[in-house]
Amino acid sequence: MNKINQIAWDDTILPFQLDRPDVRGRTARLDGVLEHILSRHDYPAPVSALVAELALLTALIGQTVKLRWKLSLQVRGDGAVRTIATDYYAPETEGAPARMRAWASFDPDRLDASAPAFDQVGQGYFAVLIDQGQGNTPYQGLTPLTGGSLAACAQTYFAQSEQLPTRFALSYGRSQMAGDRERWRAGGVMLQTLPAQPMPAEGPGGDSGGLIQTADILQGTESENWNRVNLLLDTVEDMELIGPSVAPTELLVRLFHEEQPRVFDPQPVQFGCSCSAEKVRATLSIYSARDIGHMTTPEGTVTADCQFCGAHYQFDPRSLGFEATVDENGAPLAQRQDG
Repeated sequence: MNKINQIAWDDTILPFQLDRPDVRGRTARLDGVLEHILSRHDYPAPVSALVAELALLTALIGQTVKLRWKLSLQVRGDGAVRTIATDYYAPETEGAPARMRAWASFDPDRLDASAPAFDQVGQGYFAVLIDQGQGNTPYQGLTPLTGGSLAACAQTYFAQSEQLPTRFALSYGRSQMAGDRERWRAGGVMLQTLPAQPMPAEGPGGDSGGLIQTADILQGTESENWNRVNLLLDTVEDMELIGPSVAPTELLVRLFHEEQPRVFDPQPVQFGCSCSAEKVRATLSIYSARDIGHMTTPEGTVTADCQFCGAHYQFDPRSLGFEATVDENGAPLAQRQDG
């Protein structure tokens, strides 16, 4: 594969379908997007790995959902890593790139560099939030942190909330190509099928702890088909997922050539943040002049930093809150009339 083809597949999501087993899927490659996200923060290795995993899941899931605005994944726990949050913004126009951002908070004093990254999140929940924009009720689905990875949590979410058997194969890390600097890369495959019939009314059984399993959803031929494509996915290698020497189309043929794979138009993705000075002002509009005073620095300004992109905002405190006396340009506001 030449350099041009390598670049062509960076930061893309490729939808596909396996016609024989009636399974849909996505492959994703994150290169510049992930490097942009992680280079803006000095995360320790376990935190970077968790952010990379959740960002890759977000790309795969976001392109699956029929979004008009935003999909968010959030992980919250009581361990050293307290929060991981990602957003996927749907393309604004046909053919435009989707946009992504990600961020994490952690307690450096509690991190154990020798422990598995997932263990450092502790007990908590994995959340999927879908915001379809103004006039629509946001959706939120929660599942416990379980299974030893964020990918396993996402699989549990789809089984629990959507009754959709789902499988992820992910790989991520730092790599270096000849003549280039070391950078973050990630790649993955998502498989998903629809159940042939609703789960029996008596619910899941066995030793699953009350969580729905794939065996509770699929039966007979559907179960055999699902197991077969999962066995094929088990043969994938990390470098095939991450690339760039193997194109996603070549990977699908290698894995699933007997399952009649069909690919659809790829979706480009890029880093993008929705923060703005106007949104910060809107957030602070509920505060009184006294409250704004408590937020004012000794230098006489109010500052705010975006956790996702690192943007720094600085404001005249007189222009903030519902008792503001000047506008954002410092021009006096008309006096409010009581009554």
